[in-house]
Amino acid sequence: MLRKSKCLEKWSRQEPVLGITLHLIDPAVYELCSMLDFDLIWVDMEHHAHSLQTVSDMMRAARVGTSDLMVRPGKGEFMEAARLMEAGAQAIMYPRCDSVDEAKAVVKSIQFPPIGERGLDACGPDAMYGLRPLKEYLQHVASETFLVVQIEDEKGIKNLDAIAETDGVDVLFFGPGDYSIRQGFAGDFSDPRYWEAVDRVANAAENAGKIWGTPAFSPEHAAQLISKGALLVTYTSDLSILRRQFISILESFSSVLSKDG
Repeated sequence: MLRKSKCLEKWSRQEPVLGITLHLIDPAVYELCSMLDFDLIWVDMEHHAHSLQTVSDMMRAARVGTSDLMVRPGKGEFMEAARLMEAGAQAIMYPRCDSVDEAKAVVKSIQFPPIGERGLDACGPDAMYGLRPLKEYLQHVASETFLVVQIEDEKGIKNLDAIAETDGVDVLFFGPGDYSIRQGFAGDFSDPRYWEAVDRVANAAENAGKIWGTPAFSPEHAAQLISKGALLVTYTSDLSILRRQFISILESFSSVLSKDG
């Protein structure tokens, strides 16, 4: 059976979904998170040196569970986005989208005609290696995959309404890190400019009938975002979890190991 999207099923009922970012390349981490039933696993190829083969293997491990796989290529890597879809991603997250033309270019790269211009292979894992009829596969791509575009700078905010209205763009995702740096409040998400941008993304999504989301920094923060209509929240990463736990171990043992302890 072709793999259905867990996120799209939940969104059809207006239910929010939770994603986690995985940076490590051990397939067991992907297998575990998917078996734990996270709604979404976010794989980042924009900021990491993962090869397409490595990501393909990690996504294969995740397919034993239920999680959707959302992969972020680099800005302008349209052919890479298409290959990631063929490798089995349910979603592409496109970074730093700042214009309608750019949004349309991503749509063209990952959707088949008449919506896009993606070339046909239909022999990869996304097509069950050709075990299903072509017509069924094409319908599956159209109905069970989705495109997330990130809004991360002032130009993207300026063109937000038009980007949201672009056919084939399913989800708007506000990237607060890059936005805060460019606006001069790096990492200070108590700054009112953060919430102003969140509200603009939320309003644009509502007006266009699209889903929107953004990272959450705590369950309480997630509740605030969901109250504003967010249906996609992502929280933390494997490396962040390890860093916090390693620091906690060092701090908890510091007095035991100290010569003065």
